Amino acid sequence: MSNVYYTNLRSRPGRSLPKKMELLVKAAGIGDLPCKDKFTAIKIHFGELGNMAFLRHNYAARMAELLKQMGARPFLTDTNTLYSGSRSNAVDHLYTAFLNGYNAISVPAAPVIIADGLKGTDEVVVPLPEGEYCKEARIASAIAQADVLVSMTHFKGHEQAGFGGALKNVGMGGASVGGKLHMHSDSQPVIERENCIGCNVCVVNCRHKAVALDAEKKAVIDYEICVGCGQCIAVCQYDAARPGKFSSTQELTAKIAEYALAVLKDKPHFHVAFIMDVSPHCDCWSMNDVPIVPDIGILASFDPLALDQACFDMVRNAPAMADSMANPQGKETLEGEDKFTSVHPRTDGAFGLAHAEKMQLGSRTYTLIEV
Repeated sequence: MSNVYYTNLRSRPGRSLPKKMELLVKAAGIGDLPCKDKFTAIKIHFGELGNMAFLRHNYAARMAELLKQMGARPFLTDTNTLYSGSRSNAVDHLYTAFLNGYNAISVPAAPVIIADGLKGTDEVVVPLPEGEYCKEARIASAIAQADVLVSMTHFKGHEQAGFGGALKNVGMGGASVGGKLHMHSDSQPVIERENCIGCNVCVVNCRHKAVALDAEKKAVIDYEICVGCGQCIAVCQYDAARPGKFSSTQELTAKIAEYALAVLKDKPHFHVAFIMDVSPHCDCWSMNDVPIVPDIGILASFDPLALDQACFDMVRNAPAMADSMANPQGKETLEGEDKFTSVHPRTDGAFGLAHAEKMQLGSRTYTLIEV
């Protein structure tokens, strides 16, 4: 049984929400992290441009200052996206992060580093012999090379995984672009010929010489050679290289758990989750909808699985917000029911929690300690 620490969002003069977060993580034992003189990754989601539900930089600034006081060398980090958007390469990603408040002025104690490099191809391949779905994981190099990891997670819904918690923040969010393809797809990439401009970038960057240009200057993939690493998707700026067949939602959540294991094993780690602005969709969307439940609080634990389970339980037991995707008619409170499957009926986030426990990532049984 793991300990999960919780504080509500009530505040008073002299005790702001960032201060409450600091008191919470101290009570949860963050001071025991062996981070003195260590490169300490603060894994966070910087938010897509147009989205307003992502975590405010004020919390990250307080966490960075606390880690700095503990002697750590903290840095804020996230990875490039598999889809085309405002965070699909490091240049656009850094610009987005800065616009959303993650910059040297707002968070002076921790620089922003895009963990998988300019085009999402900077990775470390981590063997995972215990994995059922993934025998190796392609982890973003700055996250793999960090000595310590602290995750700060906005707990919310997700259209494929059901919900996004600490495991998704670390597993999917800790993967290179090729790793994200590995989790999402069961097959090799495909080329959308109408989008291909024949720039040759995918050809030059394919490590396995599996891509070439045909007589019409369109990219073609030799599937006898292609290993499905996703590098062509990472470097294509014209949405011509795309994933093939997608994983089932259950398989996706299981792969996320195994990638989280690859990120965290042999590395000291600590996790914080914020159940506020619980949007029905991921912060990767360029918008956010009405929260599906009222704001609940902040939680912290050394066990990311127990933390996710506690967040899941709190959202399940909360009333659904009227006029939200979980309760569009305002007639049902859905207390005690899975709000995420009511919003995304084909998803099964609980399957990923069960698989994470099977992989010995942590415990789904926890003691909730209020601070």
